[in-house]
Amino acid sequence: MPTYVIEREISGASKLSPQQLKDISAKSNEVVAGLGVPYRWITSYVAGDKIYCVHEAPSADVVLQHAREGGFPANRVTEVAAFIDPSTADGIGE
Repeated sequence: MPTYVIEREISGASKLSPQQLKDISAKSNEVVAGLGVPYRWITSYVAGDKIYCVHEAPSADVVLQHAREGGFPANRVTEVAAFIDPSTADGIGE
């Protein structure tokens, strides 16, 4: 299944309270459960005025559907072309 990075512009995102982040997470989980297609939220990073999310979904259209139904912005949705990490330098996984 393709992996996508979603950039969400949310003014003051890094100042969201733990409760607000919990509520956002619960809403996202609720929407994922109701999509009726394979969909996996992997992780999100809150940084400045943005939240960067990594999701697996059948298509970018389904990612946008998740955003609409959850009431989340999805300012940019980009399919991941490759994964690298420190072990890539050692040729692990070739």
